[in-house]
Amino acid sequence: MKANGIVKKKWSFERRQAMYFLNKDHAYNFQNMILQDKTHPRDTERMALFYILGGNEDLFMKRKYIYDFKNHEVCTEVLSQLEIELCDSSKALIRLAYNLYTGYEDKHTGIKEILAALDQTNMELVQGSIDIYINGNCELILDEAIDEEMELDFV
Repeated sequence: MKANGIVKKKWSFERRQAMYFLNKDHAYNFQNMILQDKTHPRDTERMALFYILGGNEDLFMKRKYIYDFKNHEVCTEVLSQLEIELCDSSKALIRLAYNLYTGYEDKHTGIKEILAALDQTNMELVQGSIDIYINGNCELILDEAIDEEMELDFV
């Protein structure tokens, strides 16, 4: 709205947070996990966890070792199991996801340790997951480039 050459913004008390994804696969993976888990729309801690897992191909492929969809809980033992191969950046992302979801801590969950292990793409995942966690009530908004209908399969 413009009055006397001054642009005025209309303020709303309704607060929404748009979710942005790294790519089409990230959006697909996130939606797949949300539906499989039957996550409540206000469960932003769990959404932050799934946002991280869905945005990293390695973590998404190993999600059944990271999160128990049947019992709706994290599997912290994955961080110490030698059978599941995880690089340092994957472990850092898992620690952050667990911390946002349950408050999980170990000697490696310090912010310096987590951020030091991440590349730029994974840093974007961290930023997006923290936005979800902090801003609360989220609305799923897909970028126009990925707004086509997606068929979801539970793998």
